[in-house]
Amino acid sequence: MPTVLLIRHGHTDTAGKRLTGWARGIHLNAHGRAQADGLVGRLEGIRVEAIYSSPLERCRETAAPLARARGVAVRLRRPLLEVDYGEWTGRSLSQLRRTKLWRVVQQAPSAVRFPDGETLLGVQDRAVAEIDRIAQEHPKGIVAVVTHADVIRLALAHYAGMHLDQLQRLVVDPASVSVVAVGGGLPRLVKVNDTGDLGSLVPRRPRTRPQVRG
Repeated sequence: MPTVLLIRHGHTDTAGKRLTGWARGIHLNAHGRAQADGLVGRLEGIRVEAIYSSPLERCRETAAPLARARGVAVRLRRPLLEVDYGEWTGRSLSQLRRTKLWRVVQQAPSAVRFPDGETLLGVQDRAVAEIDRIAQEHPKGIVAVVTHADVIRLALAHYAGMHLDQLQRLVVDPASVSVVAVGGGLPRLVKVNDTGDLGSLVPRRPRTRPQVRG
């Protein structure tokens, strides 16, 4: 069964302040770069077959240290892009919280289309379809997918069988790792929003039985 590590990009100066959406030129800050470097140690011992990423800089920069450590190239996939927030792109969260649409986003996200942007249902469809394609390419392996908070939350809601209107119950922090085993039946959520030790994912060596001599 393929296992997908859904990794949110590291911290940026705009995280939690503005909706950056598809905006280019948003880079990791010093804290985010340290988080990206920290992923190398957190994933030590886990056999990651391939690393996929959203094309945006903040995701590529998060994936880069792990890719260098593993000696593999980062494979960019456009369907892993952040939500296209349309006219909301670049606006501060403090401004957006005062709008009527913000209340709909919080209470009934399945009904939301961002002005001149995407619907959350549409983003969920494209992201899950891409994650499933990636999993099919690695039917027995572990792959890392570096993408954005809302994309990961939408994917987790799908694999958990949650209605989209429960989306705001999920939290995905910068540089967190959520783990989903997909394919071959029902998907399983192994970890959600993990920011610490991932040692439980390291394959355990089988115990050798002591030889009994007669």
